[in-house]
Amino acid sequence: MTTSRRMMRVAVAFAAVIGFGAVDAWPSTAAAPPPQDLRITRFLGEQRLPHKMEFGGTTVGGLSGLDRDPLTGTWYFISDDRWRYNPARFYTGRLNINPVTGKFTGVNLTGVTTLLRPDGSPYPAYGRPDSADPETIRFDRWSRRLLWGHEGDRPDETHPTIPVSDLFVRWADTEGRHLGELPLPGNLKLTDTTSGPRRNFGFEGLTFTPHTIAAIVEGPRYEDGELPTVEHGAPARITVWGRDGRLRGQYAYPIDPLPAAPIPPTGHSDSGVSEILAIDDHRYLALERSWIEGVDYRVKLYEIDLRGATNVLTRDSLTTGGSYRPISKRLVSDLSSIRPPVQNLESLAWGPRLATGECTLVIGSDDNFGSEEVTQFLAFAARGC
Repeated sequence: MTTSRRMMRVAVAFAAVIGFGAVDAWPSTAAAPPPQDLRITRFLGEQRLPHKMEFGGTTVGGLSGLDRDPLTGTWYFISDDRWRYNPARFYTGRLNINPVTGKFTGVNLTGVTTLLRPDGSPYPAYGRPDSADPETIRFDRWSRRLLWGHEGDRPDETHPTIPVSDLFVRWADTEGRHLGELPLPGNLKLTDTTSGPRRNFGFEGLTFTPHTIAAIVEGPRYEDGELPTVEHGAPARITVWGRDGRLRGQYAYPIDPLPAAPIPPTGHSDSGVSEILAIDDHRYLALERSWIEGVDYRVKLYEIDLRGATNVLTRDSLTTGGSYRPISKRLVSDLSSIRPPVQNLESLAWGPRLATGECTLVIGSDDNFGSEEVTQFLAFAARGC
């Protein structure tokens, strides 16, 4: 597949693009009173894309991350397709959010771009060595590059023939060309044994702060404890780099216990952090999402704070070696009650700041290419950001 460079204006919602204000929703770094807790002030609207919509010779779906260029108003959406339909890729588009009223009226896709390996070729298909599972994407306003995260893959008891594919965080230009990657700590190296990150629990969230970069794995490494149950939660690790690309630290995010038991009790569940988004250098938003057999999805939005948390970068295990202080968290919203049934929410990004001074916060869903789920975008106004 080649990179699409022309603007393919395919309207998939109700209105033409409304102009974006010049002021971005990124929190101010100027001297100010102590920050207020972030709070959702109002719901601005919902938009959806059609199931398995065709665009630019690709099948749209599996949108697992989104972000916005505040200069141009262009949005970036990354798909975790893994070449079941098309090679690893991201889309560009517009979200129509009125900067005066905040009304959210439409979504337009404008382009599609294939992500390329360091040798310039597309990433191989699912189940092959060096295949990619893109789960998160960010636009860097300072360098005008993209940064994206791959969850990695490895064999386990249910997928014994899957080859090890190390997780990574890589830079790309807006044409999908590889521009380098961030160094990873040894404790995030995937293996074919019961050590390191579990399968499907690699990088899910990624964010820029004014001075750092942070990425979170979805759930606990083998050495860090069992997966969440209704009786207990589990720790996921947030890794932090400086803007120079050097590792700065790693901190434990406390995932909640499951909000409900599977039905039947022996049923499956999958719970962890699906995205993070910086408010400032220390505070982030975190999407904590669970899928529980017989119950469906449950999603909560938290504000978290890294200040005071123990740096666990050099700790191989969080179950041994003494106590540590995890990241603090505060519930902002239980999203399970917004437009029920709640979807597989995996994307989180700032939109334009409104004339009222409110930030806009956009949360998106990954439909897993399944007809029983949807590709959904929810827009909210917020303060304290």
